[in-house]
Amino acid sequence: MKFEFATAGRIIFGRGVVWELGKLAKPMGSKVFLVSGMPESETKKLINHLEEEQLNPVTVYIYKEPTVKGTEEYIEIAKRENCDIVVGFGGGSAMDTGKIVAAMLTNPGELMDYLEVVGRGKGIQNSPVPYIAIPTTAGTGAEVARNSVLCAEEEGLKVSVRSPLMLARLVLVDPELTLTVPPHITASTGLDALTQVLEPFVSNAANPITDGFCREGLVRAARSLKIAYDQGDNIDAREDMTVTSLFGGLALANAKLGTVHGFASVIGGMFDAPHGMVCAALLPFTVEANVKALTERQPESPALKRYDEIARILTGNEQAVAEDGVRWIQELCDYLKVPKLSEFGLTNADIKTVVEFTQTASSTKGNPIVLTYDELEEILKKAM
Repeated sequence: MKFEFATAGRIIFGRGVVWELGKLAKPMGSKVFLVSGMPESETKKLINHLEEEQLNPVTVYIYKEPTVKGTEEYIEIAKRENCDIVVGFGGGSAMDTGKIVAAMLTNPGELMDYLEVVGRGKGIQNSPVPYIAIPTTAGTGAEVARNSVLCAEEEGLKVSVRSPLMLARLVLVDPELTLTVPPHITASTGLDALTQVLEPFVSNAANPITDGFCREGLVRAARSLKIAYDQGDNIDAREDMTVTSLFGGLALANAKLGTVHGFASVIGGMFDAPHGMVCAALLPFTVEANVKALTERQPESPALKRYDEIARILTGNEQAVAEDGVRWIQELCDYLKVPKLSEFGLTNADIKTVVEFTQTASSTKGNPIVLTYDELEEILKKAM
């Protein structure tokens, strides 16, 4: 057995911890580049807080998934304003953008030098300026991930910059920030969080540290996702989901994901579709296909027993097996009104392209078994 674990320099979790930002950031620098995915009214509160500490924030807003072109513009602003701290305040888009800006403030060349697939894929060499992540949704786990995902619009792909050096210097996880998230986003981000504690648990790179995060995350998501969806002001449920999201980020950064995220990265680059809903549409059918393939081709795989364990955690039934887990996930998706992928524009004409790209996607490489083209096609058709 050999594994490693790396994460943010410091993680602070708790209700109200966002207001510790100023005193914690002040020793790191003097001018903040604030990337916000929150409404201006909420962002203004944070700006005032930073100004009280003489941190002089330069603020930009991002309300859609980050693009290569847009991120290049933010990098230029941060350089021109001589910012020496970066804060990502929002969902995955804000946090991913902030990570890249922080890295590009200390590394030479242009963004394309470091992008995978569409760029030159060079490694980040120099430590970024201090980066602070403050998630306001409970789903992506981007606050503790070592990569950022951007949309390369011309190529219709989602691509990454990744490096252990991109891990945040400080993470502030405050569940109170998620209280105003509307139900449809609670569903999308929450299902992403669930997927990100499920896939690493059965991945081919699972390890004892990430296993603990996954088990605890599965317990909390199972008991609280529906409640957070139905009762947005339930702080206990929101706290459970922010823990699940954080643990999913810790797990995926140190184990791997799987075919669900392999599909999602491809579909997300081709269509305007919420990442969490794409994952949810695929999750029950991918679990079903994995269990079937493992039973037929690798019956001794430890992943099979793990799928049974997942079912027991999700259902609360000690006698449950993998098939019961599949049913539980499908019922949850129905309850949270997960649409079919066809509603995002996916058609039969797209199947071949999506499957072929999914076969080579980086996340797919973590799947507990290599699925055939026909198996992947069947998953996609069921999710449509």
